[in-house]
Amino acid sequence: MRIGIIGTGTVGQTLATKLISLGHEVTLGSRTKDNAAANDWAERSGPGGHAGTFADAAEFGELVINATSGTVSLSAVELAGPERLAGKTLIDVSNPLVFSPDGQVTLDPVNDDSVGERLQRALPDTKVVKTLNTVNNEVMVDPGRVPGPHQLFLAGQDDEAKAQVKALLVEFGWPAEDILDLGGIDAARAVEMLMPFWLRLMRHYGHTDFNYSIRTAG
Repeated sequence: MRIGIIGTGTVGQTLATKLISLGHEVTLGSRTKDNAAANDWAERSGPGGHAGTFADAAEFGELVINATSGTVSLSAVELAGPERLAGKTLIDVSNPLVFSPDGQVTLDPVNDDSVGERLQRALPDTKVVKTLNTVNNEVMVDPGRVPGPHQLFLAGQDDEAKAQVKALLVEFGWPAEDILDLGGIDAARAVEMLMPFWLRLMRHYGHTDFNYSIRTAG
């Protein structure tokens, strides 16, 4: 599959490298064609890896991933071009984290809105699916880093798009039974609000190889 990734940071590059290893072809998109991180990644990735702009990634991908910071995701998809994303599935892995000078973390948006919902409103012809934002980038593509059963969350309006994304997550190594569909894209509010708690857990454990394990009575 041809996959476009909007964002060239650690998350974007980790996902891109995993996808290449699985046999997919990836364009890693940045704001400008001369982005050093994207070009360096493409040079290391062989014939299946390409660098380009956000628009190039959106045009290239049969499926597209938003791996930008949640506070800039809307501007990134505007640069990518809604017309290039129309009819496609957009996986949103972002979190709208805002870091204050004193180290406190808040979210913007929060509570009555989310990045996932804002992207869906801005891209009415695109099928936005929220997932992967509740784990570290290395756990995203290698869930076995955390022993035992643990869960990943999924949210979106379109059932076919969610099935497509779930299949890709299974390729990453996530057991299908551990991918929990939380319903519509409004569930992105809840999973985004987990992130300040996740950061507290990171400080507590001193590493990022952990995840949520949901147990039920039946």
